[in-house]
Amino acid sequence: MADFDLAKLQHEIATQDAKLPPVEKWDPPFCGDIDMEVKHDGSWHYMGTPISRPALVKMFASVIKRENNNYFLVTPVEKVGIKVIDSPFLITQWQQQSGDIIFTTNLEDSFVLGSSHPIKLMYDRVNNELLPYALVRRNLWARLHQNVFYQLAQLGKETLIDNDVHLVIESDGQSFSLGKCT
Repeated sequence: MADFDLAKLQHEIATQDAKLPPVEKWDPPFCGDIDMEVKHDGSWHYMGTPISRPALVKMFASVIKRENNNYFLVTPVEKVGIKVIDSPFLITQWQQQSGDIIFTTNLEDSFVLGSSHPIKLMYDRVNNELLPYALVRRNLWARLHQNVFYQLAQLGKETLIDNDVHLVIESDGQSFSLGKCT
């Protein structure tokens, strides 16, 4: 494996975030809903048909905005509602470098698990299970793919949190629960 430079990756991620449209600053009028849906498996569909061009999906994902539990695609002049079954992203890959965990989503967003990108336990909107999600950006969360979860569970340490034993991983000098141990 080639030498890994964490500082370089963090700079690239910051640059990537800076290249994203500033959707959090845009508040255009609502123009209605469109027949676009992000399925539970992370696939994007338009009018019931999967969007097969990755570049097109990434473009849509770059202008997605979440307000409460509603999702929109926004431009400076319009906002349209879309349906997101659970979360707009999935964490499909991870690696550990210099004690930090680096996540990559199904749409190739990468980030270091830490204070700016924490893990939070939330209920999956399909099966109502309490699962770990990671903050990707701008109030947009990614559910950890089951394979990633099982791999990270091997790194976890059982830790007492609020009278419950949790499986905890560490990254960027912080601890994150993957959930309660049963």
